[in-house]
Amino acid sequence: MLIGRWSLPDTCCGRLFDPEEDLLVTRRIYQGADPAELGFTCIRYEKAFGRATITIDRPEALNAVNHDVLSEMSLALKDASWDDSIGVLVLTGTGERAFCTGADLKEQEQFLERPRDYWKWMGDFIECHERLRNLGKPTVARLNGIVVGGGNEFNLSCDLAVAADDIYIRQVGTSHGSVALAGATQFLPLIVGDRRARQILFLNEEIPAAQALEWGLVNYVVPRARLDEAVDDLVRKLLDKFPEKTRYTKQQLNFWRDLSWHLTIGHGREWLAIHNTSPETREGVQSFMEKRRPDYEEIRRRWAEDDRPEWPGGSLPDSHPGVQRDEDPNRRAG
Repeated sequence: MLIGRWSLPDTCCGRLFDPEEDLLVTRRIYQGADPAELGFTCIRYEKAFGRATITIDRPEALNAVNHDVLSEMSLALKDASWDDSIGVLVLTGTGERAFCTGADLKEQEQFLERPRDYWKWMGDFIECHERLRNLGKPTVARLNGIVVGGGNEFNLSCDLAVAADDIYIRQVGTSHGSVALAGATQFLPLIVGDRRARQILFLNEEIPAAQALEWGLVNYVVPRARLDEAVDDLVRKLLDKFPEKTRYTKQQLNFWRDLSWHLTIGHGREWLAIHNTSPETREGVQSFMEKRRPDYEEIRRRWAEDDRPEWPGGSLPDSHPGVQRDEDPNRRAG
C-alpha cells in the first residue's frame, strides 16, 4: 500500500490497515495530556500559556517527598517534556513554609528494616532527578519556603532559581544519618566551589536567601510579595527564545553535571542501601521521629569501645540466626 512517499504493509499490529480510520502516518504518539486526566493527589500539575507548573502538595509534611510524590512527579515531568506547547517548567511547593524538605522520614523509618526497599525508593528519586535535568526545556525552582536536604537537590537540578527573601537553604545529611549524594555532593562544588561545598555539607548550617544569592545557589531573591511576579517575568523571558536551540544549549551546559552524576550515583545508591540498617541511619531517623537531638557521642563511643564483630547494621547480635559463635578465640572461620 502506498501513501504519498511511504509504503505501508496491508496489515498493522496484526489487523488490516485502514488509512481513513487509522492515519498511522500522521498520528503523534509523543504528546502531552490534560493534567486533569492524570489524577494526581500529592502534587498539583498545571499547564497554561507555554508554562507547566509542578507543585509539591504536602504542606502538612513541609512538602517532603515520598513514593507517591516521586511517582507523580516523574509522570508530570515526562508529560511536560513531551508537550511541545510547553517551553518552561516551574517547580515549587504549596504554602509559604517550605519549598521541599527532602525525604519523608516517616516513610524512611520503614526502610530501616528493609534496605532493598530503600534501594527501590532511591531508584525513584534518581529517576525523578534525571527527568528534571533532562527535560529538554528550562526549569525554574520557585523557592517559596525553606529548602532542606533533598529539597535543595531538587533546587540544584533546576536550571534557575527564584527565592523569597525570607527562606533559607540547608543540607542535613551528616546531621540526620544520610549522605546528600543525589545532586548535592556532585553539583555543589561546581556551583559554589569546593571549599563552600564542604562547608555546606559538613556543617549543615542554614544559608539565608541573601547568602544563597551571593554564593550562586539561587539567581534572584525578591520580597515574598513579589515572588510570583519575578517568576512570571523570568518565564516570559525564557519563552521568548527558540526552543530547540535552548534545548541543546541546556544539554551542553549539563555536561559537567552529568559527568559527575553518572560517575557516582549508582555507587551512592548501593552504598546508602547497604548502610540503611546502620546505627547511624537508625539514630538519625529515630531521633527525628522522637523530636530529640541525635546522640552522636554514643555512636562514636560505640565505634571506639565495642570490640564485637560488625556487619553493615552495626555490631553482630549474639542471637543472629545466621551466626555460629566459636568458643576458641584463637580459631578463625575457614
